Amino acid sequence: MSRVLVIGCGGVASVAVKKCCQVSEFFPELCIASKTLSKCEALAKSLEGKTKTKITTAQVNADNFDELVWLIRSYKPDLVMHLALPYQNLTIMEACLACGVHYMDTANYEPENTDDPRWRAVYEKRCKGAGFSAYFDYSWQWAYREKFENAGLTALLGCGFDPGVTQAYCAYAKKHEFDTIDTIDILDCNGGDHGYPFATNFNPEINLREVSAPGSYWENGHWVEVPAMSIKREYDFDEVGRKDMYLLHHEEIESLALNIPEVKRIRFFMTFSQSYLTHMKCLENVGMLSTTPILFEGREIVPIKFLKALLPDPASLGPRTRGKTNIGCIFTGKKDGKYKTYYIYNVCDHQECYKEVGSQAVSYTTGVPAMCGALMLLTGKWNKSGVHTVEEFDPDPFLDALDKYGLPRRENLNPVLVE
Repeated sequence: MSRVLVIGCGGVASVAVKKCCQVSEFFPELCIASKTLSKCEALAKSLEGKTKTKITTAQVNADNFDELVWLIRSYKPDLVMHLALPYQNLTIMEACLACGVHYMDTANYEPENTDDPRWRAVYEKRCKGAGFSAYFDYSWQWAYREKFENAGLTALLGCGFDPGVTQAYCAYAKKHEFDTIDTIDILDCNGGDHGYPFATNFNPEINLREVSAPGSYWENGHWVEVPAMSIKREYDFDEVGRKDMYLLHHEEIESLALNIPEVKRIRFFMTFSQSYLTHMKCLENVGMLSTTPILFEGREIVPIKFLKALLPDPASLGPRTRGKTNIGCIFTGKKDGKYKTYYIYNVCDHQECYKEVGSQAVSYTTGVPAMCGALMLLTGKWNKSGVHTVEEFDPDPFLDALDKYGLPRRENLNPVLVE
């Protein structure tokens, strides 16, 4: 028997909880906890009579170490699934260490306040040493490696789709398709249309900071950084069509460069419409993407948090989003001394996701891998103490689970390569 504590109750957490409840033999007991108890209770109520999983709810401030420790010790879970904000990763990891519980999340740590002097000092040193300036990186969580290893605990980082499934695709390619991999191109296409002039498909704070940051890629053993949105390519995506995509910095590049050291180049591309980019640039130009508090009518507000309150909630986009996503990895390399190309990817339909779990595909493609990652840890198929990313584990059982539970892989041995 296993118990799982899910921290967070947004779009991704809702999908993950519902998918867990579809396989209650592996998830017999589950607690949903967030700062807003009413959201947890509403999600639990929506599952009444539809699952054998015993669901309880709790209120917790995930920024508060003492509250987290009290909840974890009270509920006694085997695993904490952190599906809230990456701002809270370190606090929840500390609480898991204090309580002797395994940990997992779907995105790496970044600070809520990028002006914090302690964080800023480490960040500026990393910018000079590593050569990329994105606000998010693995260093803060990798610093916990020895603590988790000594405690005999696993911390699984970034088990969504990208990061997450894309890294499993890389591990699978390395294990089955190549002797050596030369290049990896990760392509993330959302061909969905929600009908709004401007909205983000996941948390606006995280989405807009990620997209507006300088792009970077790994080439010949070092980082190459370029201005935001300065590298554009066009690609014809299966079941979606031809789309413009732009090079971004993304966290899995950092871990893949470490764990597949022979790779000469790793890039990440994401599709955006011109309307999205125009809105984002305008908001950036007037300061709405800033995380620095400003004084407004006698009180401090953070511009990007105010913007978040104005934009549609990503969890509300499900019923109105049409179209499909296509996310995967294109590889070049050698097998048995011969040059080879290979493409592994998934196509996900927004409306089919909504019919199944009441969500659009972006939340679905993150929530399902989170459930499958938890399944790997709870069944012991992934059993390695320390702090690890997805490509460090055997990809086969994970991809088999994705095939079974909603995100089946597709393969192409002769893909069109990205220039």
